[in-house]
Amino acid sequence: MDTFSVLLIYFELVNLLALVMMGIDKHRARTNRERIPEATLMTMAVIGGSIGALGGMYLFRHKTRKKKFTVGIPVILGMQVLFALLLFFAVGY
Repeated sequence: MDTFSVLLIYFELVNLLALVMMGIDKHRARTNRERIPEATLMTMAVIGGSIGALGGMYLFRHKTRKKKFTVGIPVILGMQVLFALLLFFAVGY
C-alpha cells in the first residue's frame, strides 16, 4: 500500500470519528451525561478531522453557538487545505 492510500484511509477514519464524536457529545448534552471535552473535539479537527467536525456541527446542530467552533473549525480546515495544496505541488502528486 502506498503512502497516499494510507493517508487517505487515515483522513477518512479521523473525519468519521470526529463526526461521530460530535453526535455522541450532542446526545450526552441532551441526556445530562458526561460530555466529551471541547479540547478533545478541537483536537480531532486539528489532527485532520476538520471536515467531520464541521459536518457534525451542522448535522447535529451542535456547538453552532460557540465562536470557538463556528470560526475555529473552518479556519483549521482552511489551513489544512492550504497545507495539502502546498504539499501536493511540492511533492508533485
